[in-house]
Amino acid sequence: MNNSKDKLIIGGKELSSRFFIGTGRYPNPFVQNEAIKASGSEVLTFAIRRVNLEAPDEDAILQHLEGQTFTYLPNTSGAKTAEEAIRIARLAKASGLSDWIKIEISVNEKTLLPDPIETLKATEVLANEGFVVLPYTSDDPVLCKRLEEAGAAAVMPGGAPIGTGLGILNPYNISLIVEEANVPIIVDAGLGSAKDIVQAMELGVDGVLMNTPVAKAKDPVKMATAMRYAIEAGRMSYLAGRIPQKRYATASSAYESLILK
Repeated sequence: MNNSKDKLIIGGKELSSRFFIGTGRYPNPFVQNEAIKASGSEVLTFAIRRVNLEAPDEDAILQHLEGQTFTYLPNTSGAKTAEEAIRIARLAKASGLSDWIKIEISVNEKTLLPDPIETLKATEVLANEGFVVLPYTSDDPVLCKRLEEAGAAAVMPGGAPIGTGLGILNPYNISLIVEEANVPIIVDAGLGSAKDIVQAMELGVDGVLMNTPVAKAKDPVKMATAMRYAIEAGRMSYLAGRIPQKRYATASSAYESLILK
């Protein structure tokens, strides 16, 4: 979107793209790379446990991205407690990988819903240590505000459980989160199609993080392109301001202004 005044800033970094994309689940590295290019994304996320921290530059996930500049957003997927997430984040930072961290703490393997208490604990500790913390959380407006107050650089509520493709299950909550936030809100998880993306952006969120909807599509590259356009269209629609919803019809032409001769 060519709007120089409409920038997304997280942790002091200015981003042109509002598309955060994951690197897992693609059929092969070539498709992964082409999909990432098509997305226009500047922020890549991946599970730290899947990366060789002793030699990040030679890692199987990251070596296919040579010659491209990204902000890495490693995540703590697999952590079940705040202590585990904190330890994983510190290892990633010490390896020189990134000081950005996506807190992801799930206990229930069936739903993969984030643990609110452990997520809040980890966010507070890591933010105090100077990390740029982006916690993945549920769509609870109160919890999202608490995470912001704990020092989160952005808050990432899920639209639905990870990988379900169910879309935005509670648009009312997402709108409340946006209304109360003083940091960027990035919808993370549960989206499935361009329609879901447009809906999220029209609710006023600042961006969207996706992996499965792109990586597992029949054509990941084409889907990445569609999602990119959906983010731009949804953002433009939000900024433009939609008309109020009404119960009854209103004529586009004012009949009273017509003079019959």
